[in-house]
Amino acid sequence: MQARFLFSEVGSGLRRNVSMATSVVLVTMVSMFLLGLGLLAQRQADTMKGYWYDRIQVSIYLCTADSRQPNCENTAVTEAQKEAIQRQLEALPEVKAVFFESEQEAFDRFKEQFRNSPIAGNVQVGDIPQSLRVQLNDPTKYAVVTEQFAGAPGVATVQDQEKVLSKFFTIIKWITIFAVALAGLMAACAALLMATTIRQAAFIRRREIGIMRLVGASNWTIRMPFLTEMVIVSGIGVILAVGLLIALTKYVFEEGVIQIALSQAFIGVSDVWVLAPWMLLGVTLIAVVTSLITLRRYLRV
Repeated sequence: MQARFLFSEVGSGLRRNVSMATSVVLVTMVSMFLLGLGLLAQRQADTMKGYWYDRIQVSIYLCTADSRQPNCENTAVTEAQKEAIQRQLEALPEVKAVFFESEQEAFDRFKEQFRNSPIAGNVQVGDIPQSLRVQLNDPTKYAVVTEQFAGAPGVATVQDQEKVLSKFFTIIKWITIFAVALAGLMAACAALLMATTIRQAAFIRRREIGIMRLVGASNWTIRMPFLTEMVIVSGIGVILAVGLLIALTKYVFEEGVIQIALSQAFIGVSDVWVLAPWMLLGVTLIAVVTSLITLRRYLRV
């Protein structure tokens, strides 16, 4: 098949079905954007999980004179109890390091963490008790420390960051599932719209197709213009979706609120470029398969 004939037919088909072709572009763009968004969210969650799990700490808050926990009895932890707790922690094989944080250090850290929040002015030195920060070799073993030291003499409460992070990662997981499921639905809509576009184009060009068959044109000669049209319009949709994803990662993750909140952007434009070829390949396969099935069923070529 001559390239000039192919591109002439493709151009003619696109001009005749501008509205339908535009619809395919837009639906493909939305579906691929949602799919890319879901995959990027999952990648962000996996990266954050590895980053934060390495920094998960168990905080053992010590009793103060104002503590109301039953094992404190309004009595501050003694130096002997503090040293005993620290020795027991350091003896555990699950413990990597133990750091002591005084009331002043806890207050300074809180002020720095919430320096732009009005709640920072409501906290005074002593409101946050002194504590032992425990870093684990395996963050999943936090229960060992929690069970052993909860209720121990001199210990007010034991808190682990894993519970908070697990809830956060669960939310991201469900957001990812929802985005990918919605992307799948939109991809199905795109495939149906492609089929409708091909049927309409075939109906408009039915006389030309009949003449081509009479003069001995092969099935592939008839199919190729339709296949090429769908690949082009769906490819444009992918390109637009990739552009939106690049803008999102650049201005939200690399330079926007995520960067400010986390002090580090875990995903970036390079991750979008990794996804882009696979998105283009997937959409191309959908376009080709949809075109072949539709043409065989409705044109009987």
